[in-house]
Amino acid sequence: MAEDNRRGDEDERGPGAVYQMFVVMEDLLDKLKLLNYEEEVLRKNNMKTLSRHYFALPTNPGEQFFMFTTIASWLINKACRPFEQPQEYDDPNATVSNILTELRTLGGQVDFPPSKLKAGYGEHVCYVLDRLAEEVLKQTQFNWNKPNYPTEELEESSVMEDDSELTLNKMQEEMIEEPDDYEEHLMDLEALKAQRNTTETSESSKPDEILESTTDAAEWNLEVERVLPLLKVTIRTDNKDWRIHLDQMHQHKEGIESSLKETKGYLNRLQEEISKTLEKVASREKYINNQLEHLIHEYRTAQSQLSEAKERYQHGSGGVTQRTRMLAEITEELEKVKQEMEEKGSSMTDGAPVVKIKQSLTKLKQEIIQMDIRIGVVEHTLLQAKLKEKSNMTRDMHATMIPEATIGGIF
Repeated sequence: MAEDNRRGDEDERGPGAVYQMFVVMEDLLDKLKLLNYEEEVLRKNNMKTLSRHYFALPTNPGEQFFMFTTIASWLINKACRPFEQPQEYDDPNATVSNILTELRTLGGQVDFPPSKLKAGYGEHVCYVLDRLAEEVLKQTQFNWNKPNYPTEELEESSVMEDDSELTLNKMQEEMIEEPDDYEEHLMDLEALKAQRNTTETSESSKPDEILESTTDAAEWNLEVERVLPLLKVTIRTDNKDWRIHLDQMHQHKEGIESSLKETKGYLNRLQEEISKTLEKVASREKYINNQLEHLIHEYRTAQSQLSEAKERYQHGSGGVTQRTRMLAEITEELEKVKQEMEEKGSSMTDGAPVVKIKQSLTKLKQEIIQMDIRIGVVEHTLLQAKLKEKSNMTRDMHATMIPEATIGGIF
């Protein structure tokens, strides 16, 4: 069976197992139609008709799960098992568990977790519904019979090409291609008038020939068959003609009216569904508001307390900011005082200036000694120069001295 193949291991089922649920879904739809689910389920609950792949492909999980539980409860009740129809706000875990329990009671095998059914689509959903529908069909003693195909006799019919219709385009082409042949078939109006006058003149002379025709019927039929195609001309309509536009307007109007009737029904149903949904939403909103009214009151009280605390915080934060600025100024002044104290303390306890003074004194003493030596050398040199100059002067004086007596006698 299809169910046993579906429930096998995926490696053993082969690559076509992925599409097995589509086959099961189609079989399920046929079984539901046999059980008249459209009248008993869809119209009763105001639901739309299921498609061939409704439970095989994901479209709207919430809607599909509600449809699955509704059809499953209906099938269980059809199988003579009392089962309450699930509501929209029921616990999905409890609903799925109850459905699987009824399926095991009816003899179905369940070797998959219940969470597979909460999505509302997939092979497990198709399997559960198909198994329930099969049990209902068994209880109703429904048997699948082989189809009886009617015997059809093959009749060979040859469709003769009808050349009686002649379109205007074809006629124009023939006129262009064979103008001479076409002109042969045209009637000369002057000759027709002359023939008519001749007939009228000869009418009184030969009345018996008119009353009794001598024309052969076979020749007449042949002539009619030859001329008949030339008498049927299909004139191509011009799209710019106002009559064509008027006909198109009438056609479009009829199409719009027919589409409007169908669409109106869908829109009315959609309006009813939306109004029901809005009523449900409004009722749920009122229920939630009633249940959460005390929490809303507490929330508003907390909001007012929070606003008051924010105001106090802002007021306090302003004073803190001013005091923080004052603290920063005092700290900066304190750092300056500490830096000055450190500089003075370091200058008072530092012995480097004394060492520098001692070094300078030692260097001055050395320089003084050197200057004294240089002064002594200079003094010695000057003394020698003075002594030498004095000796030279004395020698010069003795050398140039003239006795006084000699000088006196001369005078």
